[in-house]
This record gives sequence, C-alpha cells and structure tokens, in this order.
Amino acid sequence: MAFARIGLISLDCADEEELASFWAGLLGGEIVYRAENVAVVHTERGVLATIRVPDYRPPTWPEGPSPKHIHLDLAVDDLDAGEADAVRLGARRAAEQPGPDRWRVLLDPAGHPFCLTTQVPLLPLGVRK
Repeated sequence: MAFARIGLISLDCADEEELASFWAGLLGGEIVYRAENVAVVHTERGVLATIRVPDYRPPTWPEGPSPKHIHLDLAVDDLDAGEADAVRLGARRAAEQPGPDRWRVLLDPAGHPFCLTTQVPLLPLGVRK
C-alpha cells in the first residue's frame, strides 16, 4: 500500500470560516481555499478542512449521545502558554481534565476536543523497509 504524502483532516462544523480561522491561528497556517461550506487550512505539517454541515451538533466529551468525532494531540513546549494561546484564539477548556500535568483537553470553537501535551513520543524517522 502506498502512503499519501499529504494528509487531510476534515472537521464538520456549523461555521467553516470561524473554525478554519481558529485552526490556522493555532497551527501557524493559513486559509488557502474557500468554497461554499468549506475552508481549507494549509500548514507546514499538513492540511485541514472545515466543512459546514446542516444541523451540526458538537461532539460530547468524554461521553454522551455524540461521542468525539476526532481527536488531535498537539505538542507544545509549555502547557500553560499553549492553553492560553488556544483560549485566546477561541478554544475553551474542557471540564474533564484527566491528566492536566501531562496534557490539557480543550474544545475548539465547534466543540471538537483536542489535547495539548509536552509528552509526545519520539518516533523513528527514516525510510521504511
């Protein structure tokens, strides 16, 4: 099986422009494409699309009738500073924080949970054999 060179993460939402602006700011990217109901954010690490869907309902976390739709773990150098930046851009802190000294659970403007962490495992780089 061949692997794609660039991955695309798609997030459903009620307001594609608001969500794309949030993720572009948090990931240091830019909105590079807009169409009816879609905005695409390009970053050095990949591409993310926000898609407006009719009757969007945000995910419930950690449980509930609409469990999380996607989960991103983002590496930061400092949890407090990373959380402050995310909140400034429109995130809100989740009520449930299972390991706040290792990661912080936040919700983006559309309610998708994501984590900030300083504990990202180092993965081996190089050519697959």
